[in-house]
Amino acid sequence: MHTPEEVEPLSPVSGTDSPGRTSPLKPEIPDGGLKAWSTVAGSWFMMFATFGYLNSFGVYQDFYTREFLSHNQPSKIAWIGSLQLAMPFALGLVSGKLFDLGHFRVLVIAGSIIFSFSLFMLSLVKQQEYYQVFLSQGVGMGIGLGLTFVPSLSILVMHFERRRALASGLALSGSSIGAVIFPIMLNHLIPKLGFAQAVRATAWVVVGCLVAANGLMQNNPAVYNLRAQAPPLDVLSFLTDVPYMIGVFGVLVSLFGCYFPVFYLQLYAVQHGVGQSIAFYSLAILNAASAFGRIGGNFLADRFGPWNLQPPCGLLTGAMIWAVLGVHTKSTLIAVSILYGLFSGAGLSLSVAGYAALARSPRESGARTGLALAIGSFGCLGSAPIQGALLTNRFNWIRPTAFSGIIVCCGGIIFLVTRMLLARQRGTQKV
Repeated sequence: MHTPEEVEPLSPVSGTDSPGRTSPLKPEIPDGGLKAWSTVAGSWFMMFATFGYLNSFGVYQDFYTREFLSHNQPSKIAWIGSLQLAMPFALGLVSGKLFDLGHFRVLVIAGSIIFSFSLFMLSLVKQQEYYQVFLSQGVGMGIGLGLTFVPSLSILVMHFERRRALASGLALSGSSIGAVIFPIMLNHLIPKLGFAQAVRATAWVVVGCLVAANGLMQNNPAVYNLRAQAPPLDVLSFLTDVPYMIGVFGVLVSLFGCYFPVFYLQLYAVQHGVGQSIAFYSLAILNAASAFGRIGGNFLADRFGPWNLQPPCGLLTGAMIWAVLGVHTKSTLIAVSILYGLFSGAGLSLSVAGYAALARSPRESGARTGLALAIGSFGCLGSAPIQGALLTNRFNWIRPTAFSGIIVCCGGIIFLVTRMLLARQRGTQKV
């Protein structure tokens, strides 16, 4: 195990090991300034355009199930969204390692181009042609997101130390806002303009945001130049870090269930006669609430520690998934959407901040976050198809809801174990 001194993050203001002696391995991290906050803004635009669009897949799941791909089982359609969701996590190990090697700019530019091109290709697919949708939306957009997700968040570590969690929360709130805007656009434009024109309209918004993101995000050479001085990363050493690996197992378990409302809440509301108008806004409400959860959760994490907040967020997210079964009116739909959005949004951003906090130096942050998300990707990949298979064409909602609620609560308990081990290892309750 590492001693508390070994896992303590680098000082944001000092570049010395002791008075009068400068350490080349402890760069100055500004924790603010124009360059740092413009990078947060760029990361926000990246999350808005990519992960925000991904979190709008519930609109596509509903539209595909009832109309565009109606000849296919819900579980088969769900593979599109689950692969798209798994890709940023599965490719996180590769993009995280490349980020640590100094290829940040190449990753975000290449990922932005692939994501935009695939979205325009989605507008050209034909009705009932499943493989066309799968390749453009599942594979293509998933790869683009996979190349940009970890670098766009890990770059914040180069600019922030004390306020790192807050910076991550602000950046991740972009995905929540994007997932408010894009569902509203799609639900209004598809009936008026048709599928192809509606998708192209959202694609142009995505392109503008990705251009802004690439222009605003900047690295910190003082930290990046450590690559030439520091020894190579020992990724295998992560596997012997017991709290880290238990935390990774927790995110793997949680991701098997936590996105159930994102994929199926709109379809559930339509099926239960809540009213199509308010059902179409359920994802927007959910994601608007998650923006507050991500910012508020990470603001509190800087004060209390991310691993003190992760377990209750996991347990409360599981409880809100169970609460989906109680949605039968507009008021209950709004209440569940808001509460689920708050707790799940906080949970995702806390996990990213939590894995970065376990790094022994800023150089490890990308690889540690990438490894955790790569392992967690198996949960993303299997979650929606399993839920769709449990749902069946008869729409037996109790089975996927129970599965998702139970497994997310189990993830919260695993996070609690991680928190207890970290507190014992570091000799402090703030972890």
